[in-house]
Amino acid sequence: MFLLGFCLGLAVGVGFWIWQQIQLNRYLGGVLKPLNSYSSSVALPLMPRLRQEIAMVKQHRQDLQRSLETYQQLLDFAPLGYLQVDEENQLLWCNQQARKILYLERWQPGQVRLLLELVRSYELDQLIEQTRDSQKPQLREWVFHPSCENAAEMLIIKSLALRASSLPLDQGQVGVFLENCQPLLDINQIRDRSFSDLAHELRTPLTSIRLVAETLQNRLEPPLNRWVNRLMQEVDRLINLVQSWLELTQMETNPTIQLNPEAVEVRSLVSSVWETLEPLAQRLHLTLTYSGVENLWIKADRSRIYQVFLNLLDNSIKYSPPCASVRIEAKILPEKDTHQSNPGSHYLEINVIDYGVGFSEADLPHVFERFYRGDKARYRSPVEESNSTTAIVGSGLGLAIVRQIVLAHGGSIKAMNHPETGGAWIQVQLPEIMANTLSQDYS
Repeated sequence: MFLLGFCLGLAVGVGFWIWQQIQLNRYLGGVLKPLNSYSSSVALPLMPRLRQEIAMVKQHRQDLQRSLETYQQLLDFAPLGYLQVDEENQLLWCNQQARKILYLERWQPGQVRLLLELVRSYELDQLIEQTRDSQKPQLREWVFHPSCENAAEMLIIKSLALRASSLPLDQGQVGVFLENCQPLLDINQIRDRSFSDLAHELRTPLTSIRLVAETLQNRLEPPLNRWVNRLMQEVDRLINLVQSWLELTQMETNPTIQLNPEAVEVRSLVSSVWETLEPLAQRLHLTLTYSGVENLWIKADRSRIYQVFLNLLDNSIKYSPPCASVRIEAKILPEKDTHQSNPGSHYLEINVIDYGVGFSEADLPHVFERFYRGDKARYRSPVEESNSTTAIVGSGLGLAIVRQIVLAHGGSIKAMNHPETGGAWIQVQLPEIMANTLSQDYS
């Protein structure tokens, strides 16, 4: 009886052990199933196979770690700054260039500290928050004023113009690439200063050359005097180019000094500009059409706004086909920005439209850049250009000066191609519309 009970218990124990082994094999088989891609053998016993899979996983992890270290070294020596923060805006890591740009003297590799404790930059914090909230890459430019613990160094540390590109990462983290644009701005300032000094130096010899040419012009008989006349045209062209360059540089440096605001009636100003250019327009039988608000008054610098319309209409005349018209459309529109200090104000929109060939798509982003010359199809022959009364024909400065004048008045300007005419379409928007204009327009 005792032997029967012993055998029965042994059978139950062996059966339970076999059942446990079956369950264990099923569990390990389920664990190893995702790892079969790393194994070329399926006939090995279970435990050796498990050891092989674990060894391969360790090797794969080591390879990934080495790749991560390699990428981190590349980022650390990259010419662009890079920093990465977690979901609580704690600085996880930054490379050498970021430490140099942001003066991160108190941060050491391996530390996790709040970014605001290390860098006092509202713009950078706002960029990170916008990136995290929108989950889209962001781009921002601002002037960074570094802070330093040493008060003596604060006197010699320069502010930097920064451009930052951010991108959202997993788990609320954000990565930010930083570019120091200050060296490029310094180079541009040095270039502008050099050109301005050169322009100042050129004014005196050009004036002397013109005086000599005037003397010869009165003493030479035809046909020799035509060479002096051509010399006079080229000297005037150089003088006007130098003067335009000086004006543009001065407006970019301090635009507000040049303005003497007064009440200006737009329609009469446009008419006076067209009268100046009418001899050119008559050669091509061009006409001017004005549509929009009559008796339109704005507060602006009369001479500067006159120069704006002179340059724009002269360009339209040069690039218009014969027997066409140049259209000017004036509109009063409500201010779009509802956060401004004077809600309910209005601005003036003036559209200058011609029937020429228009701008090429490649030229549109650059038409207001200085010395930019675009599509050759928009240029007439040198003989035709020499007949223009505009001081800056062919120099590439005309639209650049127009843009600076409009910006100095707090306005904006945009270049497009008109969908109906196919020609150039310059849209100017100016604030400071006089109250009497609004009362007449809405009465």
